[in-house]
Amino acid sequence: MKYYLVAGEASGDLHGSNLMKQLKLKDSQADFRFFGGDLMQQVGGTLVKHYREMAFMGIVNVVLNLRTISKNMKICEQDIFRYKPDVLILIDYPGFNLRMAEFAHKHGIKVFYYIAPKVWAWKEYRVKKIREFVDELFSILPFETEWFGKRGVKVHYVGNPLLDAIAEFRKNNDSKDFRIKNGLSEKPIVALLSGSRVQEIKHTLPVMVEAAKNKTEFQFVVAGVNTVDKKLYENMLAGTGIQIVFNQTYQLLENAYAALVASGTATLETALFKVPQAVLYRVEGGWPVHFVMKKFVLKIEWASLPNLILNKTAIKEYLQVEMTVNNVNAELKRLLFDLEYRNKMLDDYNRLAEIMGNPGTSEMAAAKMLDLLKQNK
Repeated sequence: MKYYLVAGEASGDLHGSNLMKQLKLKDSQADFRFFGGDLMQQVGGTLVKHYREMAFMGIVNVVLNLRTISKNMKICEQDIFRYKPDVLILIDYPGFNLRMAEFAHKHGIKVFYYIAPKVWAWKEYRVKKIREFVDELFSILPFETEWFGKRGVKVHYVGNPLLDAIAEFRKNNDSKDFRIKNGLSEKPIVALLSGSRVQEIKHTLPVMVEAAKNKTEFQFVVAGVNTVDKKLYENMLAGTGIQIVFNQTYQLLENAYAALVASGTATLETALFKVPQAVLYRVEGGWPVHFVMKKFVLKIEWASLPNLILNKTAIKEYLQVEMTVNNVNAELKRLLFDLEYRNKMLDDYNRLAEIMGNPGTSEMAAAKMLDLLKQNK
């Protein structure tokens, strides 16, 4: 079968690649064409556009790049139309992908949405488009099944693909030589996961660097991403003594004692690696944006996935105006020195692991997709 996939950021590239591997195992005639990244390209098929050309974060940045976004959408639509896939598989990235869903639906192309958009958090009106233009929705968070089902959306819960990615990492990687390979000492490591996009890094990393000061009994290590210019990191870390490793986030988490993490998928990854953490996030706008988001836009009590899944404040979140050096520094001290506090968080992580279940998500999703496609042949 012919599969067209659209992933617009690093996490989508990861989950898309794992799904493609499973589809390839189950369908010997699988042919892939996609908007994605390096991991999807390694599986095989044709990369039409890399996600680094598509990742625009924050209201201001999106507005400034509307022309580029519109151009990318037109390129994707034209390419889908020419390729005529058996199915269009959309991976998260709702602002872009719901437009692709509408286009494909109008042209009689079956639409599967893998990793449901987080419309339960904000922009709930998008449920109407999902219900109208998406043939099958595949959920990766336990509470989503009931939420979407109540709103008339056909949804399949397939577990969470991060479990697959972590299981694969632990099977194929030996992180024992991580310190030697990267010139790190034997001091406990504090991981700094500042995000995968330039804007995130510019907002979160300076606060992380300030919080790291005067904690000489620990070593702080940034999880660098290859899609961001190395000079950005070098300029922000100059003279701090903080080290950086690229493309080794899981190895870093496997060896970390604690972490400061930009809100997103990385918070769940950090929790599944059982690393005590604090969550940071800020977009442009300061107090006005903070007020509007809190009062009128966000429909949820928490921003981080571990808290949402556990339905409690298991980890502290410092968002927008609350993301100050003083707040983050105080929380980091608790993570590093308060053993009771750490153990309570680790207990919550154990409960989280029980809720999430076992690996096999990508395989389950691929099997369900193929079954549904064969039924409609």
